[in-house]
Amino acid sequence: MKKSGVKTETGPKNRRETTLDLLVIGGGFSGLALAIAVNRAGLKTAVVDHAAPREVLSAGFDGRTCALADTSVRILEALDVWPCMAAAASPINDIRVTDGHSPLFLHYDHREVGDRPFGHVVENLIIRRALYHQLEQCCHATREAPASVESLHFSKDSVMARLDNGRYLRAALAVAADGRRSQTRQSAGIHVSENTYAQTSIVCTIAHERPHRGVAFERFYPTGPFAVLPMVDGSSGVASWPHRSSIVWSECSNLAPRLLALDDVEFTAELGHRLGGTLGSLEVVGGRWSYPLSLLRAENLTGTRLALVGDAAHGIHPIAGQGLNLGLRDVAALAEVIVEAREQGRDIGSGEVLECYARWRRFDVMTMTAVTDGLVRLFSNDVTPLRLAREIGLTAVNQMVPLKRFFMRHAMGMVGDLPKLMRGQAV
Repeated sequence: MKKSGVKTETGPKNRRETTLDLLVIGGGFSGLALAIAVNRAGLKTAVVDHAAPREVLSAGFDGRTCALADTSVRILEALDVWPCMAAAASPINDIRVTDGHSPLFLHYDHREVGDRPFGHVVENLIIRRALYHQLEQCCHATREAPASVESLHFSKDSVMARLDNGRYLRAALAVAADGRRSQTRQSAGIHVSENTYAQTSIVCTIAHERPHRGVAFERFYPTGPFAVLPMVDGSSGVASWPHRSSIVWSECSNLAPRLLALDDVEFTAELGHRLGGTLGSLEVVGGRWSYPLSLLRAENLTGTRLALVGDAAHGIHPIAGQGLNLGLRDVAALAEVIVEAREQGRDIGSGEVLECYARWRRFDVMTMTAVTDGLVRLFSNDVTPLRLAREIGLTAVNQMVPLKRFFMRHAMGMVGDLPKLMRGQAV
């Protein structure tokens, strides 16, 4: 019986081949950012993506927003991507965390750790368009889209890919950037551990009466966290108010379909109940999207001439808004490792080079997956003693300035051994 997905061949045959340094499989944020990152070093790269550009750049393709931590903004600045999206990015100046409607809270003020915001909130569509624009300026990168990898052959000294458009690409290193269900990862025999949360993320944009002043809210409910992220103001005439925020609402999977089925008036009333009047009157602008939530982590970040980045390597709960940030940190580390190897005349796909990448990323990935998973399990219940302990804990952290500053720096991505890109420097 024929198996689905990417197949591995026993070996290449005689054919015309395109020779590359880097083969990136997957044209999402991480894949595009990696191709841009290594371009200045002269690495010849191809990005293979199954989706046509006009599809992924359409307004209805993805309704989500991303909370880009400050180090992610620095990465995009170093890649010259940020200028194309800065005007559409809303700074996160403050973060307020509460347990339901409790009067106790944890408050972060960016001025306590520097003069830069914690990060910025940007619509996924804006990020994708900016990355596509910058990739088009790269003289050493090409994009194969729409195209899919039909087969991969990993050998001692190269990777051979056969595409469904008949092309053959040979590279020193392949990078799996093709998402949580990565066929590339599966073809390499890399296993994953996965746990479902029985939660669904409901995403939408609201227009509201009062300005958000750059404050991000996160409220923890037994059924899941409810986040409100500040966005840039919208154009007049689209909604009753110009002020906008993004809603990331995690809800029990058995209840989410009923919420999504509500009409606009009923759905807005449910949103208003959870917001508690913080932003005044509100209305939903545009569509609603939903995504099932789970925790996924690859058992290895590398294989034979293969590196995993982004969602192909790990998928976490949006409770801390760190999913894309974790993927961009993968990109920053991998780009630096392989560019440095090339400058030293080393094989960028060798096991030694790939182990440097895996070692650099291992602790951060394990820590972030453990922290987000722990927060979900800690807050997704309404046991009275535990709820009281949570409220006391939030208040205590709010008053312990050194610990609070550490958490703030961690939210900005400023903790640990940072790659050059995360410090705003080109590789």
